[in-house]
Amino acid sequence: MSDSTDKILYCRCAFSQVVPVKTKEEVLEKLCDSGRDFECVSDLCEMSARRDDRLGELLEGDGKVKIAACYPRAVKWLFHQAGIPFPEDGSVEVLNMREDTAETISKGLLDE
Repeated sequence: MSDSTDKILYCRCAFSQVVPVKTKEEVLEKLCDSGRDFECVSDLCEMSARRDDRLGELLEGDGKVKIAACYPRAVKWLFHQAGIPFPEDGSVEVLNMREDTAETISKGLLDE
């Protein structure tokens, strides 16, 4: 189980139609209702393409980072493409909104 210091990152996938809208909306609603702090970014793909320095900042700090986005391999590649080393020590967990249900993603993010 994680504690409330874990960082949650939610990608809106604003420039791609590959994540079901209903899933994105339900996960975002659950996060908002939870009262937990989380970081919401417009689109990790766009950030990677721009080599946005903020990508590295999102992984900084203590505790685990949970990312609600796309396929884990794609998210790892996005960080790599932006020149940001992706931790392989288990400190980052990627939850796949393309394939999993909003309920599964929300439970994984919030440890319910």
